[in-house]
Amino acid sequence: MARRIDVTGADGVRLAAWEFGDPPKNGADPAESAAQNAPSVLLLHGLMGRASHWASTARRLSGRYRAVALDQRGHGRSDKPPQASFTRDAYVDDAEAALEQLGLGPAVLIGHAMGALTAWQLAAKRPDLVRGLVICDMRASALGAASQREWAEWFKAWPVPFATLADVRKWFGEDDPWVERPNPARGAFYAEVMAESPDGWRPVFDPEQMLRSRETWVFDAHWEELAQVRCPALVVRGLDGELGRAEAQEMVRVMPHGRYAEVTDAGHLVHYDQPETWLTAIEPFLDSLDDR
Repeated sequence: MARRIDVTGADGVRLAAWEFGDPPKNGADPAESAAQNAPSVLLLHGLMGRASHWASTARRLSGRYRAVALDQRGHGRSDKPPQASFTRDAYVDDAEAALEQLGLGPAVLIGHAMGALTAWQLAAKRPDLVRGLVICDMRASALGAASQREWAEWFKAWPVPFATLADVRKWFGEDDPWVERPNPARGAFYAEVMAESPDGWRPVFDPEQMLRSRETWVFDAHWEELAQVRCPALVVRGLDGELGRAEAQEMVRVMPHGRYAEVTDAGHLVHYDQPETWLTAIEPFLDSLDDR
C-alpha cells in the first residue's frame, strides 16, 4: 500500500510524498515513524515521471527501509503553479524539505534521470542528510541547445488528446518517432502520467513547465557537484540507455566512493524496463551501506 503525506516545498509549493509499506503504528507522526524504522530511502523520479513509477522498487525496499517516493513540483499529484520556479535550486530545496519534514535523513537517495541530478546536487549541498546515493541513467555532461530544441519538437508531435489509454500505450510504445523498436514498458510508463479529461487523455503535467525545468540543467555540465558527493554512490546505466559506459565510468571515477552497475536489456527507463534486474543491481550496494 502507499499513503500520501503532504510536504511543503520551496516557495510554499505543496508536494505529494508517498510512503510505501505499513503505516506508522499507534498514530505516530512521520518523524517518529522514521526514528523507529530507520534507515530511510527517498526515491526521485525523472522529468515527466511520478512517484508511482517507483512502486515496484519502493514495495520491495519497504520490507527493510522506510521507503518514500516524491512527486516533484509540476509532476504527479504535486502542485503545478503557473508561475512557480522550476530551477535546480527549487527541485533540490524540495527534496531537502521532504527529508527534513518527514524525518528521513540521513537517507539513501535513489534518483532516475533528472531526479538523479537532484539527488547528487542535494548530496553535495547537505551531506548530513544523505548517507548513500543511487544514480540511474543520468548524464553529468551538458546536452546543449540542440537537445532542448529536439524535446520542444517532440512535445509538439504528441497527438493529444488521446482517445483511450490503449492509444497512449500504442503511441509511446510503438508509433512515437523516438521509439527505435516496440517497447510496451515505455507505453505503460507514459500511460501512468495521463489523466482523463472531457475530450480524451492528456498528460498530468504541463509540457511547457517540463521544458522550463529541463532548460535549467540541459545547458550545463554537472561534474563539479558530482565530485563533491562524499557518500557511497552507485551509478547505474541501462545498456541501451542515454548514459554511455565511458561517461558512467568517469562519473564513478570523480566521486570518492563511486561504484558502477549495468542492466542489460534495459533502456533509459531502467527501473521500469527491468524491475527485477534493476533491483538485483542495486541491492548489494544497499546491503553494503547497512554494513557501515
